[in-house]
Amino acid sequence: MYLADYHLHTTCSPDGKLTVSQIAEIALQRGLQEICITDHLDTIYWFTNEPRTDFDWPELQRQVAEARAQYGDRLMIRLGAELGEACISFERADILLQNAPALDFIIGSVHTASKKFDYFDLYLMEKQSMDYYRAIIYDYLDETAKLVNWGKFHVLGHLSLPLRYIKNNAGITMTFDDWMGRVEEIFSLMISKGIGLELNTNRGGDPLPSAKLLQLYRRMGGDLITVGSDAHITDHIGLAVRENLQLLKDLGWQHYATYQQGQPVFHTL
Repeated sequence: MYLADYHLHTTCSPDGKLTVSQIAEIALQRGLQEICITDHLDTIYWFTNEPRTDFDWPELQRQVAEARAQYGDRLMIRLGAELGEACISFERADILLQNAPALDFIIGSVHTASKKFDYFDLYLMEKQSMDYYRAIIYDYLDETAKLVNWGKFHVLGHLSLPLRYIKNNAGITMTFDDWMGRVEEIFSLMISKGIGLELNTNRGGDPLPSAKLLQLYRRMGGDLITVGSDAHITDHIGLAVRENLQLLKDLGWQHYATYQQGQPVFHTL
């Protein structure tokens, strides 16, 4: 089975700990054949909500070139980005993409709540009432729908992210069961626009999205899917990629995708 990790962060992300070369070396040790670097390309500076339209592309390109020179004969290394918080300012998102070099792959992600919640970062979720969690989930799906409607990316990243933080930070397990109609609307829009879905291995935790949501996406005609670990540190590179590829196969998928110059390349499961 062809093994690729399509969600990886380097020192060019504010939370990344590894260079591209360090990631490449570990990826090879773990049997990966392809990786895509998807550093955070956000319309705000983290935890401040200050507008952002810059990114250190020269440093990342230097790291990618260095890694390709050392490992490129054994590992395919693609250049991508995780475009975050586009809904806060589609204008700034457009500027970030216009200033980027040619990218193989773009993940579109929502990490924050809307203006109604003062663009609260979901990572900072604390114990609250169930009504609060429900409001956050509804808000997240609303922002996700806006992002998909804008549509200038290849796959939707880690759908159901609030569930991760509600569980990790508050110890409460929730699902999207009460919002499946909204999820169906999002999937329908994604499929009509040719936007794929990321299966995020959640660093070995509950996959994002769940098997139930993956089944819904497939049942509705969704077929375009990538797999990524969302790794920021050594231990998470390639973590649970094999297991989640098997999950896709068990759910009826015949292939999954990597990307080259913005076009999907399919690999048999």
